[in-house]
Amino acid sequence: MRAVVQRVSGASVSVDGREVSRIGRGLLVFLGVAAGDGPEETSYVAGKIAGMRVFPDADGKMNLSVGVVGGEILVVSQFTLLADLHRGRRPSFTAAAPPADGERIYKDFVSEVARRSGCRTGTGVFGANLQVMIANDGPVTFVLDSRE
Repeated sequence: MRAVVQRVSGASVSVDGREVSRIGRGLLVFLGVAAGDGPEETSYVAGKIAGMRVFPDADGKMNLSVGVVGGEILVVSQFTLLADLHRGRRPSFTAAAPPADGERIYKDFVSEVARRSGCRTGTGVFGANLQVMIANDGPVTFVLDSRE
């Protein structure tokens, strides 16, 4: 499982010009589910994200988690995070989970990160062509991989 996590002052996701989810201050998570991922990877990555101390404290140091600051989380499925670009010019997506498995694990992840963080958590639409609007705060961006 691979996640790109951005600290945002706001983010939204739309499908066909219709907004389906919006958050204010919080974390935007692009989540790629790999073939073979399951509860262990879900728990590990959700726990890491819920506990990441990436928001500034009173001294301006990254020391507070999204739950502590009363933030929100938006999780967007993005299988392209598992792309292999080593050979040729066309990406290979063989490392990504099959769609049915990916959707199930994505939904499990959303529930787990919401439970662990205590935050309102929004989503995109799995498998849809999404438009994501991001106000990256900082910018602050992290990459997590359950296999590293």
